Amino acid sequence: MTMPHTGPGAVLDLIRSGQATTRKELIDALGWSRVTLSRRLDELLDAGLVVGVDTAGGGMGRPPQAFGLVRDAGVILAIDVGSSQTRIGVTDLAGTVLDSADAEIGLHSGPDEVLEWAVQVFDFLLADLGRSRADVWAVGIGVPGAVDPRMGWDDSYPPEFMNKAGFKAVTALDRDVNMLALGEVRLGWPACENLIVVKVEMGVGIAFVFGGRVYGGRRGGVGGLCAPYVDRNEPWRELETVASGAVIRDRLAARGVTAVTSSQIVSLAQSGDYYTLSLLDDVGEDLGVALGRIAGSLNPDAIIIGGTLAQAGERFIGAIRAGIISHVLPFTRRGLIIERGRLGIQGGVRGAALAAQDALFDIDLVNNRLRQDI
Repeated sequence: MTMPHTGPGAVLDLIRSGQATTRKELIDALGWSRVTLSRRLDELLDAGLVVGVDTAGGGMGRPPQAFGLVRDAGVILAIDVGSSQTRIGVTDLAGTVLDSADAEIGLHSGPDEVLEWAVQVFDFLLADLGRSRADVWAVGIGVPGAVDPRMGWDDSYPPEFMNKAGFKAVTALDRDVNMLALGEVRLGWPACENLIVVKVEMGVGIAFVFGGRVYGGRRGGVGGLCAPYVDRNEPWRELETVASGAVIRDRLAARGVTAVTSSQIVSLAQSGDYYTLSLLDDVGEDLGVALGRIAGSLNPDAIIIGGTLAQAGERFIGAIRAGIISHVLPFTRRGLIIERGRLGIQGGVRGAALAAQDALFDIDLVNNRLRQDI
């Protein structure tokens, strides 16, 4: 039997999520006495984690009626490593992006090069914000491909790298598409509890959200879809071998057109380049067919398309939508949302910041930090 949480961490969890912010709401949610709640609130106030807000607009001297997270007490660093591009951001403790940067490095650059670049740029961004490494409370890192949070990425363990670099902070590590999914379900599509989230860049990542929670699968390897068209005499191939930015890049290169990154492909599409648009149509439809085959089994509320190539325009999203619709039954199609992510290119950064925030404000961790005997 799991013992109920009775420390300040449980109070902070409700306040920062917005589930309960007033004394009455907190008492109703926790079932505590007013004395116990007041004691825990005082602990959070003394630690500088929450602040009181007089929402009633009453006279001076009235006790605060509602509470909120002290957003600027520290900062969170977020890293979204893609197949050909990496984005980083500095956020406040509530996950609002304060500054960001990106570079054309990613999966094939290797962990050390990516993380070394991130550390250098973080120092610049922090200084520009009047902050330092001492202000960093947590770091969220999304990396491409399957990742075991305990083992790291490509024989490298990013949390250890950041620690050695001088960031003594709580760290959260997960697949980049899982970070994107976390951001979209919490901030982009909060009314949808069951999602398929796709990150389309040079590679393709798939994430699943069930009941509002990102599903990791065994050893973090969920989402490895196969290509929709397979010769019976050939082995199964990964989806990204026929439907990804890398496929478009290679076909453009065969015609003498250089597009090394997803952003360059998007630029060609936005300029109206006919061949690029036709390639996006083909890739989008093949991707949609693969997604349609699993949508019928999972019956999600929505299929959300993110990543750099999602910025190529509605035509690309429409091709994906057509592939999905042609491969699901009417029952699954009814009410199914198939749209571009609402967080845009910052989706991975914002999701990584949320994961870092969850790790930082873990109930037991907060209780232990404040040294409460619970």
